[in-house]
Amino acid sequence: MIIAVDGPLASGKGTIARALAQNFGFHYLDTGLLYRAVGLSVVAAGHDPANPAQALAAAQRLDPDQIDMVAARTLAAGAAASQVAAIPTVRAQLLEFQRDFARRLPGAVLDGRDIGTVVCPEAGLKLFVTASETSRARRRLQELRELGEATDFATVLSALRERDARDCARSVAPLRVAPDAHLLDTTDFTIDEAIKAACRLVDSARHNMVVAGGRPERESPPE
Repeated sequence: MIIAVDGPLASGKGTIARALAQNFGFHYLDTGLLYRAVGLSVVAAGHDPANPAQALAAAQRLDPDQIDMVAARTLAAGAAASQVAAIPTVRAQLLEFQRDFARRLPGAVLDGRDIGTVVCPEAGLKLFVTASETSRARRRLQELRELGEATDFATVLSALRERDARDCARSVAPLRVAPDAHLLDTTDFTIDEAIKAACRLVDSARHNMVVAGGRPERESPPE
């Protein structure tokens, strides 16, 4: 089973996706980390993350097992990621890795911005997680402060709006809701409430697979 979890920055999609993978014994991939790592690699080399040739070269060198998880969560990483993510050749380079990951048994949960629309349009369940702009900015500010990054609400809100605009306006794989996705607004949810709501949607999808003749029995967590 493939579960696609899409949504904008700080909507809660990553937290929900990780919880679903753990609860149902599936593999998990944060696809945004791939683009953040590529963007950081370009910047670290002193290049422009909007340059197609330099961004593609960084994508070709990417080792998903060597991503700096702390650096990849910074404001700088997010800004660079949105620039490299708009480059068609970079997306094409990373696409097959994501699709191969999605085919892992017994199932996989992938979160990003184009999982349900481009990467895995055949996903058995598609979630689009969102929240109000203010709520998302507050969550992002807390995350950055926990990482030790000195910033303020106004700066984070401005960066979030810029990121949303780039993600929605890019010509290749823009952020949008898949027609068959379930919309999950987490604005007024606690983390536990959001996860429980998502789990109910997964259980319903698995039940429908059983009715249709599929085999979504709960498996043991992958090693």
